[in-house]
Amino acid sequence: MSLNSFGHLFRVTTWGESHGPALGATVDGCPPNVPVDAAQLQHWLDKRKPGQNKFTTQRREPDEVEILSGVFEGKSTGTPIQLMIRNTDQRSKDYGNISETFRPGHADITYWQKYGIRDYRGGGRSSARETAARVAAGGIARAAIKTLAPTVEITGYMTQIGPHKIDRSKFDWDQIDQNEFWTPDAQAAKDWADYLDDIRKAHNSVGAVIEVVAKGVPAGLGAPIYGKLDTDLAAAMMSINAVKGVEIGEGMNAALLMGSENADEIFMGNDGHPVYSSNHAGGILGGISTGQDVVVRFAVKPTSSILTPRQSITKSGEPIEVVTKGRHDPCVGIRAVPVGEAMMACVILDHLLLHRGQIGENQGKIG
Repeated sequence: MSLNSFGHLFRVTTWGESHGPALGATVDGCPPNVPVDAAQLQHWLDKRKPGQNKFTTQRREPDEVEILSGVFEGKSTGTPIQLMIRNTDQRSKDYGNISETFRPGHADITYWQKYGIRDYRGGGRSSARETAARVAAGGIARAAIKTLAPTVEITGYMTQIGPHKIDRSKFDWDQIDQNEFWTPDAQAAKDWADYLDDIRKAHNSVGAVIEVVAKGVPAGLGAPIYGKLDTDLAAAMMSINAVKGVEIGEGMNAALLMGSENADEIFMGNDGHPVYSSNHAGGILGGISTGQDVVVRFAVKPTSSILTPRQSITKSGEPIEVVTKGRHDPCVGIRAVPVGEAMMACVILDHLLLHRGQIGENQGKIG
């Protein structure tokens, strides 16, 4: 299996399986002298780890990250950084009954068709457990961004679960870390708790929408045509397990707007920098950052591992009814929030390095 890496100058390769001894990431291209330590990375991993509440899988993994190379005396050396997270709470026996069966909604059937072999224990490489490695790598990216562009802040949050959306008039940044759904709407968090509890007890699952915002991104990141910042962001978010749709700024809603509504008007600010009347573009024009907030949104499908019986087939083509046992999230969107943040960090850092390498400082002056 190839193509386990993403990024250009800041390049991340993830490895490992859900029920193997460990998983991790090799991070290549981190600049030297960036302060890095395991505790710093652990902060982000703790946001993603399973078993924190009744709305996430009850698999108990500490997700403790080990730094094996590339860091000396608390700073990156510029050489590849090897990160490892050991698996400690596998229950592979839960999956023995699906070794010859394809679970509906999973990658079981496509992995088998393509490779002729699959690790059926928790989905193996296709498991969302792989995202722990991404979050660890994202922690490295955040540390480097703090050194190169300290104004940048990356925050993710849930805006919708099933048909239930947040009330944006009640948007409160301080609420995001105060509830189990990473949502900025306190009332929505209360309503969602009851809704998801009913879904969970019915042995079912539901999808969600996550929004990730990068504030303080300098203007000029990205390049026209094939090097667009939004192209790489869309690819990064779409690569996350269970993601089925990605939007930048207004996204699909832009199709409902008139040109006079969608075009963000430009004015000169008192500080001598351009300011915009709105941000329908999501902070990116022509593939290049404008200096506004970069806004990405992605939709996560309902968890395919459910106790509700579904029809499928076996390897021999026989019909079979499938009930997926094991420990699974009733809504994977909750733990996708820190994953989306990590992917945003990796892409922003990659484009910061690309910009620095080709352009240095922005060439066009205004005013």
